[in-house]
Amino acid sequence: MIDSYKHKGMRHKLAEAIRDKGITDERIIEAINKIPRHLFMDSSFEKFAYSDVPFPIGSGQTISQPYTVAVQTELLEVKKGDKILEIGTGSGYQACVLLEMGAKVYSIERQQISLTKLDFYCLRLVIILRCFMVMVTKGFLLLRLLTR
Repeated sequence: MIDSYKHKGMRHKLAEAIRDKGITDERIIEAINKIPRHLFMDSSFEKFAYSDVPFPIGSGQTISQPYTVAVQTELLEVKKGDKILEIGTGSGYQACVLLEMGAKVYSIERQQISLTKLDFYCLRLVIILRCFMVMVTKGFLLLRLLTR
């Protein structure tokens, strides 16, 4: 999947909608405007990626509504270098927002991921999050996500 000008335009509209709903931390708005959310979803549902709604991603999970991600992130008052433990990686979108803001994110996911999906999953995170370590142990996927 690519990140086209169309995607960038839809992201910009989404970021503005979140600002209009009352999010005041510009770093959050910038992160949402920068992160290609459609890469966290199956390509067949790409047209829903920039709607401000949660969306199913499989295994009984959803990618959170962007406004919910923004509110949670604003409540954390994230500072560059903060270490954050996320329980339930899900799609990885929330972790990406936190990383974009300069946090060091440690995320744990309980869902088993097939090797094929794991390769794709890590590729997405490597491209977007600069994922440096992946460790699978006892059915848990632990990602240590660090920014440069």
